[in-house]
Amino acid sequence: MLNFFNLGRKSTTRRQFIQWSLLIGGISAAALKLNSRQAYAANPVKIPPWPKTDSTSDLSFDPMSVLRDFNYGTLKEEDGQTIREFEVVAHSTTLQLNCAIAFVSWNLNDRVPGPTLRATEGDRVRIIFHNEDGHSHSMHFHGVHPAEMDGVASIRRGKTTVYEFDAEPYGVHPYHCHVAPVTRHVGKGLYGLFIVDPPEGRPDADEMVLVMGAYDLDDDDVNELYAFNGIPNYYRDRPIPIYQNQLVRLYILNMVELDPPITFHIHANMFQVYRTGRSLEPSEESDVITMGTAERHILEFAYKYPGKYMFHPHQDDIAEHGCMGYFDVIPDEA
Repeated sequence: MLNFFNLGRKSTTRRQFIQWSLLIGGISAAALKLNSRQAYAANPVKIPPWPKTDSTSDLSFDPMSVLRDFNYGTLKEEDGQTIREFEVVAHSTTLQLNCAIAFVSWNLNDRVPGPTLRATEGDRVRIIFHNEDGHSHSMHFHGVHPAEMDGVASIRRGKTTVYEFDAEPYGVHPYHCHVAPVTRHVGKGLYGLFIVDPPEGRPDADEMVLVMGAYDLDDDDVNELYAFNGIPNYYRDRPIPIYQNQLVRLYILNMVELDPPITFHIHANMFQVYRTGRSLEPSEESDVITMGTAERHILEFAYKYPGKYMFHPHQDDIAEHGCMGYFDVIPDEA
């Protein structure tokens, strides 16, 4: 019988044999995980019909549409260069947070969070920012850009400025007002996501955005209400429809000021984590992740079984004060 631990020439040690076994096992596990992700992505992506908006609702925007509303701007050719141009307007808008509480927000394009701007790495982007609010504001983008495009200078009421830079690096980047006191301006609603796709793209998926925010209702530096995509408990009362066995790519951002780091948790499932969206392969798998203010990630998952499944921060007090939702997993009968 062939003896793997004494081959006569250069002996293969038990340690080497174990190392080879572990290597082969690791490669097999990685291949299995990759094949599983590719299998989900290989299926045609189908978006379930959105629940009908309550016609009696007094909302100035629909958080259900915020989920999948990606603003790719307008493409223009100037001197042989393609520019992806966006237009963003700062306003004050009253948000009806629940049946009893209205809140005067400072916002971008009349919604909280602001529009989800999207480009591909290397695109030249131009953001035309009009400040039509009664206070000075700005737009500061995370990512890489020249100092003069950093968005820390105040833009006064009635003024317009232009931010122009190359979209880099690929990943998930927040933007927000950087006028002092920044905590107040962010807490009033002046923030959003800037997604920069890698040049090669990512596998097809049902893509959606969840931005966690909070409201200090009485200016005592304590948040009283919390929300995904602007309105407390919106997705608790109107679950997000997704299809069974379909890959979901979730762009998650924490823009909660005045609180320590906050977690995000999904029930009865695990997700693959792409930290800051700066990788094409996941770094870990979990069902809960911790994020400080302005921290963001891409999370990918698919639900095996139909039904309604909670998602929320695992700080239960925050969840119970508005940051709560459900995924409604619909059987795929196609």
